[in-house]
Amino acid sequence: MPAASRADRHSHRGRKVGPDHRGCAQLSHPRHRRPGRGWPVILAADGRVVIVGAGQAGAWVARTLRDEGFTGEVTLIGAEAYHPYERPPLSKDVLKGADAATTGALLTAGQAQALGITCLLSQTVTAIDRAMRQVTCVSGQTLPYDVLFLTTGSRPRPLPWPEGEGAERLHGLRTRDDALRLRSALDGAQSLAVIGGGLIGLEVAATARQSGLEVTVIEAGPRLCARSLPPVASDWLADLHRQNGVSLRMGETVAGVQSDGLGVTLTLGDGATLRVDQVLVGIGILPETGLAQSAGLTLNDGIVVDAEGRTSDPAIFAAGDATRQPCPMGAAPLRQETWANAQAQGIGAARAALGLAPTRVKLPWFWSDQYAANIQVLGRPDLAATCIEQTAPTADTASWRMLDAAGTLVGAVAVNAPRALRDVRKEMEKARAAKQA
Repeated sequence: MPAASRADRHSHRGRKVGPDHRGCAQLSHPRHRRPGRGWPVILAADGRVVIVGAGQAGAWVARTLRDEGFTGEVTLIGAEAYHPYERPPLSKDVLKGADAATTGALLTAGQAQALGITCLLSQTVTAIDRAMRQVTCVSGQTLPYDVLFLTTGSRPRPLPWPEGEGAERLHGLRTRDDALRLRSALDGAQSLAVIGGGLIGLEVAATARQSGLEVTVIEAGPRLCARSLPPVASDWLADLHRQNGVSLRMGETVAGVQSDGLGVTLTLGDGATLRVDQVLVGIGILPETGLAQSAGLTLNDGIVVDAEGRTSDPAIFAAGDATRQPCPMGAAPLRQETWANAQAQGIGAARAALGLAPTRVKLPWFWSDQYAANIQVLGRPDLAATCIEQTAPTADTASWRMLDAAGTLVGAVAVNAPRALRDVRKEMEKARAAKQA
């Protein structure tokens, strides 16, 4: 689905438009409100909202507040110089040359103005005063709030080598500027090493191969995407990359990085060396929880929230990569690092702050596009004990059902097989409804 249509998924069709914000629905009728399970409805129609973090979750908080008729102040604070955009295109379309300013736009300057959303860009928040209900920005500006949303996202794991000469040839990929810098570096390059065999690294590897570069992927583990795919899907993905000319170095670590200004020499754990023009480091991300920690909120490898995004402070909600939330699968809360979860959590937290009926917590789901393969994962691969072929794997398509040790369906992986995934989703939702009845 194109980014524009995804951003308009929660449109204002069929709703009376109020006078205060063009395109905004009027405040929901009180009969649709409900008590917040022991939590007060703390956001009045003319209240003040501050959102810290202008990514996927933060933008959807802001959009949903207006969509549900909130007419008070909404201030969205972002560290980057850009209005909110979606990150999935960075490793694909933007690297291939698409216009970065418009690709994946989530909340443009014009949309923000029309919706009455104040965007403070190139700005960070340094402190939260919970007693006074205000935040302090690095500029010294203070902003009062009635409800605060933390959508601070995540940050790349730091490079395990000291920065020095040749650092311009080492790249991460998290922001639009990262993508533009990497795109410029790959223009004219002949070879790329990708350190880390996760989804982002593999998407970049596929894009680079399609551009004619020699690509080597170095993964410390025994297989690709071990955290997000079952072994049979990892094997299929490895074959896909080998068929497209990628060299995979599995079970290898990088012991050192040296640059002479003309290229980069990687020293591997076994003593072998690899000479390349550019290096992408994709060794995972960490939740951005420093601000929440300094404010004294409850943390557990992420900001702990309930199913509707409430933190340990009733005036503060959180959503997106930085949170650990209840999951409809498994007893333990889960931290999800996906586009879909950030959007769903942002919508749910905004509705909860307004006292609206909760949205149903969705099953975990994400996708990745590599070459001509659309890979979708539903459910919890980490709970799977066995995988059953749903359709026989070919060079172009595959699908597997994942079962836990008790034989319960816990998810599916589908490659260019959306119908197979839909069937599993229906089956899992039916079982979930029966369990909750």
